[in-house]
Amino acid sequence: MACLLAVAAGYWVLGRGTPRPTGTWAMGALLGSFAVAFASYAPLVADGLEAIVPHVARLLSNCASLAAATSVLAISFQLNLDPVEARRRIRLRLALFAASAIGMTLLFAYEYMTHRSEQVFALYLLLFVSYLGFAVVDFLLQAVRQSRTTRRSSVRLGLRMAALGCVFALVYVAYKLTHVVSAGLNLHLVPEHSQCTSLVAVPCVFSVTCPALAVLLICLGLTLPAVVYPLSQARRRRWEVASFDALGPLWRDLSNAVPEIVLSPVDSDRGSSADADFMLQRRVIEISDGILALTPYRCRTVQRTAQSLTAADTEEAAAAVEATVVKAALAASKAGQFADEVAPPSAEAASRKDLRGETEWLLLVAAAYARVGDTGQLETVGA
Repeated sequence: MACLLAVAAGYWVLGRGTPRPTGTWAMGALLGSFAVAFASYAPLVADGLEAIVPHVARLLSNCASLAAATSVLAISFQLNLDPVEARRRIRLRLALFAASAIGMTLLFAYEYMTHRSEQVFALYLLLFVSYLGFAVVDFLLQAVRQSRTTRRSSVRLGLRMAALGCVFALVYVAYKLTHVVSAGLNLHLVPEHSQCTSLVAVPCVFSVTCPALAVLLICLGLTLPAVVYPLSQARRRRWEVASFDALGPLWRDLSNAVPEIVLSPVDSDRGSSADADFMLQRRVIEISDGILALTPYRCRTVQRTAQSLTAADTEEAAAAVEATVVKAALAASKAGQFADEVAPPSAEAASRKDLRGETEWLLLVAAAYARVGDTGQLETVGA
C-alpha cells in the first residue's frame, strides 16, 4: 500500500504536466502522507527506525496522518472556494497542523526522556486526536454539503465515498479518545503492546482496519472524478461519432432536397473523434433546418394516417409518424406539390431543449425513416 501510494503521489506531482490542475500539490501531499503513514506500519521500516529511537515510528505515523488530513482539507478548499478564501483557510489549518506536530514531537521527546510517562503520553494522544477529529469533521461536513449540489455524478459518488471514509476515520478517533482516557486515568481500557493477528480482532479493527478503510475510501473518492472523466469523455466521443453516422441517410436526403441547409462545405462525410461534437452539432442543426424548410410540403393527411397506424403512445411511435411525414414531404417537394393542410411539427421534437435531447430524438426519427417506404407510407409502425 505504501509503495502504491508513493507511486500515485509521484504521478500527481511529476506526471500531471503543465499547467497543473487546481489541487495538484495538495493531492500529491495527501498521497505522500498516506504513503509515509503506511510505511511506518511495515515491520522493516518500523524496526529500523525504532532501533535508533524507540517508538519513533508511532510519531512518524501520527504526524503523517495529520499531514494527510490537512491535505484533504486543502484539496477541498481549493476546489470548492474562491482562491483568496481557500488560501486563508489553508493557512489556518497549516498553522494548526504545525502547532500540533511540534507539540507532539516535544511531548514525545519528553516522554522518551522520562521513560514513558502515562500522563505525557495522554497529552500526546490528546493533541493528535484533537486535530485529527477537527480535520475529519471539517472535511465530512464539506463533502456532504458539496455532494448535494454537484452536477457530475462521478464527483457526487466520489464525495460520498470520501464521506464514508470520514466515518471510519471518526471510529478511529473515538478509539484514540478511549486510549487518551485510559492513559490519563490509568484505567488500562486498551491492551498495551498487543500484536495484530487479524484485521477484525479487537483492538486491531479500530487501530488498523478503520484507518486503512478511511485512507482507501478517501483516496478513491478524491481520485474517482479524475479517473472517470477521461473514460466518460471517450464514451461521449464514441456516441457522437456513432450518432453522426446514424443521421447520415436522413441528412443526405434533406441536403439534396434543400442544399441551402448545409452550413459550410465539409472534406469528409464522417466526423472524426477529435471534432465529433462540432460535426454532430452541425448535422443536428442542418437536419432541423431541413425539416423546417419542408414545412409547406408537410401533409396533415399523411400525419393523421401515420398516427392511426401507431400501436402505442411512445417516443418511437411519435418518431415513426414524424419520419413518415418527412419522407412524404421530401417526395412532395421533389414533385413541387404543396400540402393542402400543413401538418404541425411534432410535439416531441419541441420538448427537446438541449443538443443531446434533440440528437436522441433525431436518431429515433432517422431509424424510423429508414423503415418508411419510398412512397412515404409506413411499412411497420409500433409492431
